[in-house]
Amino acid sequence: MTQIKAPLGPTKMFFQLLIVLALSTVLISATTAASTVQLDGVTVTGTSVGSVQQFLGIPFARPPVGNLRFRLPQPVPAYNRSFSATAFGPSCPQQKFVIPVLKGLPQVIADDLINGIYSVVTPSSEDCLTINVVKPASATTSSKLPVLVWIYGGGFEFGGTSTYDGSGIVERSIRMGSPVVFVSMNYRLTGFGFLASKEVKNAGIGNLGLQDQRQALRWVQKYIAAFGGDPTKVTIWGESAGAISVSLHMIANGGNTEGLFRAGVMQSGAPIPVGDIENGQVYYDSIVADTGCSGSADTLQCLRTVPYGTLKAAIDKTPSISAYQALRLAWLPRADGVFLTDHPQRLVQQGKIAPVPFITGNCDDEGTLFSFSTLNVTTESEVRDYVKNTFLPGTTDAQVDQLATHYPADITQGSPFDTGILNAVTPQFKRIAAVQGDGVFQAPRRWLLKNTSGKQDIWVYLSKRFKILPLVGSLHGSDLVNSFFLGQELQDYIIRFTVKLDPSGTGLLDFKWPKYATGNPNQLIFLDGLIPQIVGKDTYRQPQMDFLTQLTLQVPV
Repeated sequence: MTQIKAPLGPTKMFFQLLIVLALSTVLISATTAASTVQLDGVTVTGTSVGSVQQFLGIPFARPPVGNLRFRLPQPVPAYNRSFSATAFGPSCPQQKFVIPVLKGLPQVIADDLINGIYSVVTPSSEDCLTINVVKPASATTSSKLPVLVWIYGGGFEFGGTSTYDGSGIVERSIRMGSPVVFVSMNYRLTGFGFLASKEVKNAGIGNLGLQDQRQALRWVQKYIAAFGGDPTKVTIWGESAGAISVSLHMIANGGNTEGLFRAGVMQSGAPIPVGDIENGQVYYDSIVADTGCSGSADTLQCLRTVPYGTLKAAIDKTPSISAYQALRLAWLPRADGVFLTDHPQRLVQQGKIAPVPFITGNCDDEGTLFSFSTLNVTTESEVRDYVKNTFLPGTTDAQVDQLATHYPADITQGSPFDTGILNAVTPQFKRIAAVQGDGVFQAPRRWLLKNTSGKQDIWVYLSKRFKILPLVGSLHGSDLVNSFFLGQELQDYIIRFTVKLDPSGTGLLDFKWPKYATGNPNQLIFLDGLIPQIVGKDTYRQPQMDFLTQLTLQVPV
């Protein structure tokens, strides 16, 4: 095992930077002036900050409480009285983290991540379905500006709009001469939004978190013109679970967008290898038992009557993303027979996907952040046992043998990739990180590209920045620094794409991002150093990812 001697500084500074950036846009709004819009004839009061106006915490659906808990989102009636929209609404209930007992640098990373970045999503409440709009101050009801709708990530277990207020993006779009309207929404998470079982399937209430997002998109269609937006020019954009959500809206309802959006941007997310909604039965049964609903003739209705605190405690007992099973999540979208009529990757294979242009990409080391919970897996036999019995139950010994061949114990081939013998905190850490990153993030993107290339315009990227970070490298979420917070290259590409469905600029000095095609798999690569961008080919680890895709098609989560 390689001894890690890198200082704690770079990692801690990176996470502190994300925290500061996430908070800064919220704190900037402390000095504001009032601004108003008219919705259904009533006055909604927001705030003006420099060249932008913010309208925050607007209800877009009826509160999903009481008998509306575990039901499809209900649209709000017409607004009938004026109200203030000057502060973010509470986040939806979050999954409680159980941080594994770690030592040294892994503990530092876990503490900074869990206790730092995600503290900004509190407070939370079951009454949480609100939407936010940030617009150029100069926009009027006749401006018809393109609209960029953000869906936050967090493993479908945590997250909230208060971490991402969007003012910087709108300000940047104004400076570029391509103004956009920014929208974000809260959606139900964890067991509140992704309850899964035969009872849920029979009731037709699967994937409520995705249904919340869909209802927010319907709200955009109805009301965005009041903020200067054009409902026919909506791009949906997300990272991690948000990117997965974007991809699932593309395949929902057989690929019918219902006119809700015309393009998508996916950072670290694609249609994931999940199966039927009844695969979540064990977690449903657990909360039914823990809430005292086991004796009820209608356990689903019983759960609607359980006090919030009791239900939340029962859900919190289920595994979180930081648990030993890691990215085999307890709560996530699954095929419900209605919104998602089949396993997502099968729907992609069947061509049931909206033919809209999209951007998709990954960070190089997607799996590192999620592999600290498996540091006790240190031998070949333990890796095989973990894959077969925890990460991908249902795999055969022969399949595990093939997986071990594709992802050998050689630490120089593991993730963080291209770091040689460094970062091997255990003999198996980099190997497990490679499997998790490829299996959950990289291979699903390749599968999406394989089945859409030639049918729609596609742009692909890979972020290899922050390789200097010990243990995690170009970790999951690190491309947010380049897209959401700092107004760097990827943010400019996304703004241009939202406006004209092409991310490349037209200036002589603008770097041109070529389209992806199966015969010419161009990929824009973001690098550290003096040359920040190059064009390469998206062909790395092709046999490994092909194998993982075929495996997860057979044994979906």
